[in-house]
Amino acid sequence: MKEDKQAQFDKRYMQMAHIWAQNSYCTRRKVGALIVRDNMIISDGYNGTPSGFPNQCEDENNKSFPYVLHAEANAITKIARSNNSSQGATLYVTSSPCIECAKLIIQAGIKRVVYGEPYRLADGVNLLIQANITVDYIDIHTSDL
Repeated sequence: MKEDKQAQFDKRYMQMAHIWAQNSYCTRRKVGALIVRDNMIISDGYNGTPSGFPNQCEDENNKSFPYVLHAEANAITKIARSNNSSQGATLYVTSSPCIECAKLIIQAGIKRVVYGEPYRLADGVNLLIQANITVDYIDIHTSDL
């Protein structure tokens, strides 16, 4: 059976989010995000430290520093610094959003989230669903990514 065009785009954008995640300096977990509107990538992000901070995400005990930004937050704040709008866009992210990122996604006007791996807590996904945002899961371990 031939796969529909949107499913093909979803897989390709997820592949790109996985590639983008490799830019992260974090050692515990690398997460990538793309914001797409009208079939154009309008922003990207990966987890890491704020501008001006050392590119080190974890301390000597492998615990993330509290100031590390998530990939979704980096992509959304990049939109805020540009002339683009994320209203009605789709966010592709390699790991499902946490509750804090879910709040940013809602406020940014993003209408669909596609993720490839569940986060340890489902609070973020549950909040997105409650806000009537479409949430789709593509299993990165069984998909042709």
